[in-house]
Amino acid sequence: MKKNSSKYKDSIFCMLFNNPDKLRELYNALSGTSYSEETPVTINTLREVLVKGLQNDISFTIGDKTIVLIEHQSTINPNMPIRFLFYIATLYEKMIIRKELYLERWLKLPNPEFYLFYNGKSAFPEETIMRLSTSFEMGEGIEEGIPDVVETNINSCTNLRYTASPNLELEVKAYNINLGHNKTLMTKSRDLGEFAQFVEVVREKQAGANTPEEKEEAFLLAIEYCIEHNILKEFLETHREDVMKSLLSITREEYVDIRLEEAHEKGLEKGLAKGSTQARLETARELKAMGLTFEQIARATKLPIEEVERL
Repeated sequence: MKKNSSKYKDSIFCMLFNNPDKLRELYNALSGTSYSEETPVTINTLREVLVKGLQNDISFTIGDKTIVLIEHQSTINPNMPIRFLFYIATLYEKMIIRKELYLERWLKLPNPEFYLFYNGKSAFPEETIMRLSTSFEMGEGIEEGIPDVVETNINSCTNLRYTASPNLELEVKAYNINLGHNKTLMTKSRDLGEFAQFVEVVREKQAGANTPEEKEEAFLLAIEYCIEHNILKEFLETHREDVMKSLLSITREEYVDIRLEEAHEKGLEKGLAKGSTQARLETARELKAMGLTFEQIARATKLPIEEVERL
């Protein structure tokens, strides 16, 4: 079977924080710690595109005792705790030689912490906690739907803590990092604050741009504006070309959303809802012609990735 050979492309957020010093500052802002330059930071971000399909945004260990996983999202995804579960299991597997599991000595693992940064256009809480247990099916003797604590409602998926204690739990601290939100956090992490400003400038410049050419011009203007006004200046000057590629990639994904909306109007979405394989395949072929990756097509059409690869 033909395998997807495309390489993982970092987002602007990932490029910005792919640096131990920046990650140390960001973690200090999140946790209230004061780790200095002497505290080691080891980046261990997963890029196993060809092996397990795992692509997390940022993961790193700090001080050898804490492993931090961070995801940046511009769309609301209530399944983030499940994704973090896969990520941390894979990272621990990498850290441990399997035969060590059968030794009598007690293995020590770095303590995990999970963070989500959201800067999409939909309404999102200033700060909330997303829990893995929200995804569990409720067994006999547990009265489903009666929560002990209501945390938030994200995209019509209420994040609840049930009275019954789950046997497995994972908590993700989620922050709204749009401009004007979480001001204390933004002040403590200069790069995070300037990233929020950069995103806002890009949105303002591309407002009203419709054609790919107009959007590309808007992105160029946004980058020039930020450099001139000392917003991520050094980063943008150094990574201007990569930033442009990432912005244009985002435009392509937005175009996919438009095409899917058009498919809905034509009745294709109705076919997808009923499980019409033919309708899914037709949509997948259109998306493939647009240059999307197999993973993006599979996610958009709900087709198995093996089926997409055979197209």
